[in-house]
Amino acid sequence: MRSDPAADVLVLEHGPREAPYAVSAALESAGLRPRRCRAWAGDPVPDTPADLAALILTGAPETGARTGEQALLEAALAAEVPVLAVHRGARLLAEAARARGSAPPAPAAAGERPDRARYPDVDEVRMSLGARTDPLLAGLPALVRVPHHRRHGALALPPGAALLASCDRHPVVAYRVGGSAWGLLFPLGAPGRADGVPARFAALVAERAERTATRTFFTPRADAWERRFASDAPVYAAAVARMGLRPGRRALDVGCGTGRALPALRAQVGAQGVVLGVDLTAAMLTTAAREGRRAHAGLLLADAGRLPLPSGAVDGVFSAGLVDHVPDPAAALGEWARVTAPGGVLLLFHPSGRAERAARHGRSLDPGDLLAEANLWPALRAAGWLPDHHEDAPHHFLARAIRPGP
Repeated sequence: MRSDPAADVLVLEHGPREAPYAVSAALESAGLRPRRCRAWAGDPVPDTPADLAALILTGAPETGARTGEQALLEAALAAEVPVLAVHRGARLLAEAARARGSAPPAPAAAGERPDRARYPDVDEVRMSLGARTDPLLAGLPALVRVPHHRRHGALALPPGAALLASCDRHPVVAYRVGGSAWGLLFPLGAPGRADGVPARFAALVAERAERTATRTFFTPRADAWERRFASDAPVYAAAVARMGLRPGRRALDVGCGTGRALPALRAQVGAQGVVLGVDLTAAMLTTAAREGRRAHAGLLLADAGRLPLPSGAVDGVFSAGLVDHVPDPAAALGEWARVTAPGGVLLLFHPSGRAERAARHGRSLDPGDLLAEANLWPALRAAGWLPDHHEDAPHHFLARAIRPGP
């Protein structure tokens, strides 16, 4: 996984006049790099969102989504990469989200010029109640005047999607899939066309860039993760044993991945204890459930640096290979201290030693490595932990700390 998130935003264009200039300007203002892909001119379309902070679709091919575009959208949805699909691009997004289909374009009215459909009417679009709290559309007035092309057929709301806006001619004008993908049947950029949406999307992309980089790295690897590291189960169990939690206690595996430590944590706290596995990547938790880890723990999709838990909620935190990869290690250690009750324990673990990992990547040990004892001890103390043990063995790394009492 890269330590610095990608700042590139792929702008997938299906026509020479469809570049979303307002969105591109907003992205640049947010420190992001628009990368144009002119599908209409034959530019190759990537089939993966790796190294992308977001994806923007403008228009759509007249004959429906190409295979590469469909694969790219499906991968972006799986990894929760922010997506903004405008105009006919909203239909491609709906198809990728397994929409049930949409009606064909309406025929031109009698006596209408054949090219009349290119010239939009203006509709009054009504925002739904859900739009009031939507990250992208919140703050827009209840009625927004937007251009609408006459030959747009009805769009079916993708299964599970949130309806955000509608009008008299179109029951679905704007929608959201999950928490990161939006489809808008109208273009953006001109005055009165949902002003502020491009800037809000750019701000959302920039704020989520670190998490997006993590998800795009781990999502395509989740299915094979368990098979790749199956032999690590005994060393995970041995590490968990060093926590020393008593039966009935509450344990948290933060950044649990596929949940290899969860069975050992359950064995340590017993049937009366509580075990929770937290990970940022939905695909990892899906694999954990498939491997039967739900029998040992609850699984929660959440950011390790912003845990949705009350203070003092757990008695022990286990974390394998995470603390030196989060965007702000000091903040993460502080957050883990916040959710740990006085007397609770933190165990940082990796199934490879620091020297072994450095050699594997063809580099020498870095004196500034957070996990070096000289660096980790002060970081732990500053975050509210009392360092207890540091063990950088040839074939594993382990550090233990205690949450001191009030």
